[in-house]
Amino acid sequence: MIKKAMILAAGFGKRLNPLTLNIPKPLLKIGNKTLLSNTINFLENYGIKEVVINVHYFSDQIIEYINEKKLNLKITIVNEKEKILDTGGGILNALKYFEESFVCINPDTIWNLKYIEELKKMEKNFFLNKEKCYLLVVNKEKSFDKNIKGDFNLKNALVRREGKDNLKYIYTGLQIINPKVFSNIHDRVFSMNKVWDKLIKNEELFALESNISFLHVSTLDIYKKLNIK
Repeated sequence: MIKKAMILAAGFGKRLNPLTLNIPKPLLKIGNKTLLSNTINFLENYGIKEVVINVHYFSDQIIEYINEKKLNLKITIVNEKEKILDTGGGILNALKYFEESFVCINPDTIWNLKYIEELKKMEKNFFLNKEKCYLLVVNKEKSFDKNIKGDFNLKNALVRREGKDNLKYIYTGLQIINPKVFSNIHDRVFSMNKVWDKLIKNEELFALESNISFLHVSTLDIYKKLNIK
């Protein structure tokens, strides 16, 4: 069973301005829980023992928040002090902490315990089929934010990008990664899309379709509605 995970927490959260002018997006609250604590709680309930968190924007606030919490997980902070490295660069920069395949997760999705069963399916399929990278996606009809455009299409669990004007599936922010997918990448700052697109070209990117309503803190308006919901 996978025991390590990475939380991507370095972003600026510009679409949440003015809230994120003074606080990083992962520390925004839905109800009485921060997005970050909700994500950590989900990982802990799944059985994850070690978590790496990359930080950049208002990094001191996230570090202080983690230090104040009495967490059962081992937390390692990777501070991108000089410049933000984007999603792919952020993961590559922290890769020394992952000798084996690991979970990578975005904290701006409202993760609940229903996702545990889906992550179990992902992990089973990932190792059974010896995948390189395995995503959790959801049909955009299940998205609370109806303005989110699709990222992918799916055919027999194979991820595709054909038909860019009619992409039906949204990336939920949860994936399992084999560190080897970064072996031929020499860039420092890059999006995870660079890795995904290479895998898609080789027909090596697969995904599980989620059946859970997708609640994602995407914009200020959606954030306000989710807090009322």
